[in-house]
Amino acid sequence: MDLQDQLKNLFPDHVESSEPEEVQEQDHVLYIQKEPMICKFEKRKGKATTIIEGYEGSDEDFKVLAKEIKTKLSVGGTFKDSSIIIQGDYRDKIMEILKVKGFKTKRVGG
Repeated sequence: MDLQDQLKNLFPDHVESSEPEEVQEQDHVLYIQKEPMICKFEKRKGKATTIIEGYEGSDEDFKVLAKEIKTKLSVGGTFKDSSIIIQGDYRDKIMEILKVKGFKTKRVGG
């Protein structure tokens, strides 16, 4: 007895449909803000870091943005205390990514 026969025994009234299920994917839209985001450079423990602050939307949207930036730049980083901390000095590249997404940015430090 194969699996299909067992399922028919368990659920005799079930009728299989040949139509594929439709799954609707929704694109996640980020909140566009009025004030510019601050993109600054710091050295922490002797290593260069880029910090992005000033996002006015929800933390979940900011986490999605952090993951996207880290993926595009292929670098490590974290989301902590309402700021994105990226390993290395990538201010120019990050500002370009944010401009493409429609954000205003301000370069701070050096």
